[in-house]
Amino acid sequence: MKRLVLFQWFLLIAHIVAMVFGLAGLVLVLPHPEFIATLPSFGQTLFQLSMTGGGVVYIVLGALTVFLHGYLSLGLRSITLFFVPAVLLSLASELLGTSTGFPFGHYAYLSGLGYKIAGLVPFTIPLSWFYLGFSAYLLAYSGLRVALRRWEMKDFTLRLLAVVMGSVLLTAWDLVLDPAMSQAPFPFWSFQEVGEFFGMPYRNLVGWVGTGMVFMGVAALLGRKEPLGLSRSQLTVPLLVYLANFAFGATITLTQLDARFMIPAALGVLVGVLPAMIFWWISPTQAALSVEPLQDLPETANPEPVLSASPKR
Repeated sequence: MKRLVLFQWFLLIAHIVAMVFGLAGLVLVLPHPEFIATLPSFGQTLFQLSMTGGGVVYIVLGALTVFLHGYLSLGLRSITLFFVPAVLLSLASELLGTSTGFPFGHYAYLSGLGYKIAGLVPFTIPLSWFYLGFSAYLLAYSGLRVALRRWEMKDFTLRLLAVVMGSVLLTAWDLVLDPAMSQAPFPFWSFQEVGEFFGMPYRNLVGWVGTGMVFMGVAALLGRKEPLGLSRSQLTVPLLVYLANFAFGATITLTQLDARFMIPAALGVLVGVLPAMIFWWISPTQAALSVEPLQDLPETANPEPVLSASPKR
């Protein structure tokens, strides 16, 4: 088990390094082709491979990181019950969107994100929905579980609230991701209609919230009897995944687009980054894996509930 924990951190570091490498290519190297020309043939080949496959690598690494984290923290059944609806339902939403324009608006994927399912949606896209969605859902549930403990609500009600808040955190990421991936000098998808919200259609944001709520809601329903309470230390990986991916999109948006894109970036920080960090901070310092909400915790910043079940392995 210790080796799996170490491997989880290796995957996380590799995920972040792959993003940084890709970021350097998009922001520093591609805008200066004269630099590429100075590279030896081996360096040019390596750079071309990184630009054509870098997006695939960092997304796959992110999905592996989060899946392994879910397995170690909650068990194989729990993470599978989230992974399957997240991937299948987000893929269905993306296929519908690229075919009809509903629910995101009319758009199409370009190259750089891997093999396209049905010639429309790169296979990496539903993986990104999964790993950011699961990270957002865990942070929302654990934070709300402490913040709302006075109401002594049923655990399933709490999970539904986490579905709503998790979808908001997920959409906050899109506030910097969509401009970075569709309007920067080197795009990965394009909208085929004029967007009212900084180049994005308003319905794109509604589609993000709706898609997140659908697959998180189905996952919450399927896993309603699965333990979910995690400690602050167990939420560190989801938090780092969320922050790193937000920073990736924000860096491209703020360096490659004009100053008005400070507005969606700031909004993303306000409704995504700050709540995610607060949820992590107020989470218990020790895991409580029961399916009942916290009710008798002392009102301190760092409640320490008693372990009520052993995590599944």
